Amino acid sequence: MSSTDTLAGNPQPDAAEATHDTSLEHGHEGHTHEHGHEHDHEHDGHDHQHAPDLHPTDESPSAGAPILNPDCTRELVLDIPAEEVSKAYGNVVRNYLKHAKIPGFRAGKVPETVIRRRYATEIRKEVIDGLLPERFNKAVRDLGVAPVGQPQVTELTVEDGAPLHVKAVFEFVPAFSIEGYQSVTVEKPPVEITEEEFRLELAELRESRATIEPVEEDRALADGDWAQITYKGQIEGDADAAPIAGEDTLVEIGGKDTVEAFSTVLRGARLGQELKAEVIYPAEYADAKLAGKTVAYDVEVKAIKKRTLPELDDDFAKELGAYESFADLETRVREHMANRKRRSVEGETKGRLFAALTERYPFAVPESLVQEQIDARLERGLRALAAQGMNTEQMRKLDFARLRAAQRSSAIAEVKTNILLDRIASEENIAVSDEELDNALQLAALQSREPVDTLKGRLTEDGGLVRIREQLRHEKTASLLYERLPA
Repeated sequence: MSSTDTLAGNPQPDAAEATHDTSLEHGHEGHTHEHGHEHDHEHDGHDHQHAPDLHPTDESPSAGAPILNPDCTRELVLDIPAEEVSKAYGNVVRNYLKHAKIPGFRAGKVPETVIRRRYATEIRKEVIDGLLPERFNKAVRDLGVAPVGQPQVTELTVEDGAPLHVKAVFEFVPAFSIEGYQSVTVEKPPVEITEEEFRLELAELRESRATIEPVEEDRALADGDWAQITYKGQIEGDADAAPIAGEDTLVEIGGKDTVEAFSTVLRGARLGQELKAEVIYPAEYADAKLAGKTVAYDVEVKAIKKRTLPELDDDFAKELGAYESFADLETRVREHMANRKRRSVEGETKGRLFAALTERYPFAVPESLVQEQIDARLERGLRALAAQGMNTEQMRKLDFARLRAAQRSSAIAEVKTNILLDRIASEENIAVSDEELDNALQLAALQSREPVDTLKGRLTEDGGLVRIREQLRHEKTASLLYERLPA
């Protein structure tokens, strides 16, 4: 599994311990304009209202701007009279005259022309910040929509003595009906543990504590035995290839992971016997250097061993942990299985319910929120890779364009789900209490190993508290919908 597969959201199998060599195994103010077209872009469900940044990023305001979803986009035009602009310029300039410190001039005695020339960019920015945000927000509120992400300025004209003109576009979550959501259902599988499931769990537990021990009697290898062998092989037709060798390798006779040719040769062999085996590896064999090749092996049986399973008794229970008896172990195993199955069934059922809801209620969603969700998914993936040992230089070499594209469909599904959960939570009057939020923070503090007050302060500054409260609200809503499903 490659690093890029991890980020692209592909499942990673658990690493298994290798007990034998792989070569032996199988392989606002003003007027507005509305834009709209059919689009398939979505959102992460948060209330994404921000203080608008109404400054263009370069001389061409729209250059390099992210693509918006036309179905969720409004255009807002604001025109502010020249006298208000002049008044704002005068206020800002007077403030600079009082406080500006310029070599060669006494404090408070800098000529206004010098101030306006030297601080032209800063003065212009302060005028914009003083005039636009409040008016922009009021104009948006008058439209009856909640903007998400930052508005994109497409036109901006501002100078002292002239009207200020600005045109900006922003995304929002459009209104849509969720009438009848209570009737959307999916199958709710039972969560009870069957005796067959319990029996298999105990068998796996027993297998995990099995030991491989030497066979004392003088006998031949049979299916189910383990041969401890030394081997050396040469790829036929490739005299320059390095020999394939192994010392004291364990091979299970007839095992599902053992190449059949080895099982055939070793079956019936005795301790100390030297054998020859010819193995023809399939073209799809996992080890590329052996795939499709024929290898002639010399094999020596160094030991014959067998796998021994422990008895399911009180001693077995006590060896596993703090269990008083085997009956105590059984009880705890059943509880663990029940919790695990309940979580699994509930998670899978909720996933199917969310898919049914999004199919029932199609709606357009801001592209900016899709991108935020992709960012969040990539960030989680990068943290996971860092935890696995990947360094920053290796991360820079990842194909982020491909990774972002791979995350898109999952991000869209998550965004749609969260928007629907927001809407349903409002219909159901679901809220998160301060006590519930505090409990979540206590758990997060334990996981991050930092004081609760420190964590709370940090999350307050970066908006994390709002996100946690939203997540808890979504979880409460999802649980309510799950509990209502018919059994």
